[in-house]
Amino acid sequence: MSKVVTLGEILARFSTTAGTRISHIDHMQVVYGGGEANVAISLANFGHEVSFASKVPDNALGEAVKRHLKSHNVSTEFLLQGGPRLGTYYMEAGVGERGASVFFDRAGSSFAVMNDIEWNLSELFKDVDIFHVSGIVSAVSVAWRDMAVELVKAAKAAGCIVSFDVNYRGKMWSQAECGAVIQKILPYVDYCSAGHMDALYLLGIPEAPSDVANELVYYYEKMHQIFPNIKLFYATKRDVVSASHNRLTGAIWHQKDGLVMSKTHEINPIIDRVGGGDAFSGGVLHGILSGWILQESIDFGTAASALKHTVHGDTNLFSEREVSDFLAAGSGAIQR
Repeated sequence: MSKVVTLGEILARFSTTAGTRISHIDHMQVVYGGGEANVAISLANFGHEVSFASKVPDNALGEAVKRHLKSHNVSTEFLLQGGPRLGTYYMEAGVGERGASVFFDRAGSSFAVMNDIEWNLSELFKDVDIFHVSGIVSAVSVAWRDMAVELVKAAKAAGCIVSFDVNYRGKMWSQAECGAVIQKILPYVDYCSAGHMDALYLLGIPEAPSDVANELVYYYEKMHQIFPNIKLFYATKRDVVSASHNRLTGAIWHQKDGLVMSKTHEINPIIDRVGGGDAFSGGVLHGILSGWILQESIDFGTAASALKHTVHGDTNLFSEREVSDFLAAGSGAIQR
């Protein structure tokens, strides 16, 4: 198995139960999560040696984060402690035609107020096979826009494969701000999770002509022309029937092999959608790191995401065997 480092901010998530408004609550559920931490946990569940790099306060909440990561076999060797507070976010669960709403409260967090890279980079990337980060890191603060670029460059210089998830968050920064930063990051990326909306609105790629055979192929080919270093692009297509009923299909593109699609998963009911994209990224990366063909990798990643939708919290709780058994048995079959 591979040695992996992911880096980002981990948060406390406060969420309502379905049918309850945040403005009318008297209690909330608390879990810990964040894009890169969720990917770390998925890859650890699948058997990889994973470390998560971040910064949390030196208090009971910081210790809770450390326990959360360790309980999923993620190393906290690079989890710094210090600074003012743990970032949080609040989620009002959606139901039926009313989608979920998310409110961030992460300004001034221990991670957000970092102005310098506090890790020894030679130690951080020592013998590491793959470094994973997302666009959310750069959205946290102005300082992190430069530090994220520096970290990706350092990982590449150390010989790491660089994995990047665009993961645009409109509540954190503008499309223009995001586009300017990721165009500095993408020249150092090997595997990229991005969709056609990212191509259109963050990279300025012209809209696909009406006569193209496959729009997604068009956008991936255009992105690859700009960034020929990127070996793989992958993404999900989500059809939202309701907040508790989605259809999910995975896609992965390689210059030589073209576009490969998974089957469509009918997810109904959804228990918790948050972290589904991270479970997808973790599953796809696991397939690639394991040397699987593209069809196996995208099938596994999409199945991992579908399973994540069936459990509470941000994190994927399934092993490689459980995902593979789910794929083999089909949706809803009893595992005996």
